Amino acid sequence: VIDGRYYTQCGHFTAMASNLKDCRRPNCLFSSQHIHPVGCRSPGCIRVMSPPAKNPIRESPTRCPDCMQRDRNGILGCH
Repeated sequence: VIDGRYYTQCGHFTAMASNLKDCRRPNCLFSSQHIHPVGCRSPGCIRVMSPPAKNPIRESPTRCPDCMQRDRNGILGCH
């Protein structure tokens, strides 16, 4: 679960204060060095390797900083 801020106007989510510790072992599912076999359908791997859930502990009635920056620069593409 990733705690963060949810921006209601654009629907984006920004992670806040998430700690990441990497053991860097190739046989550890939680390591960035883990080599996931192509085509693996193991229920355990699917559960562990799926993206973490987002938990909005803060909610902002505005657009996210990236969308506001795009607006200032006249770049299209944000909700």
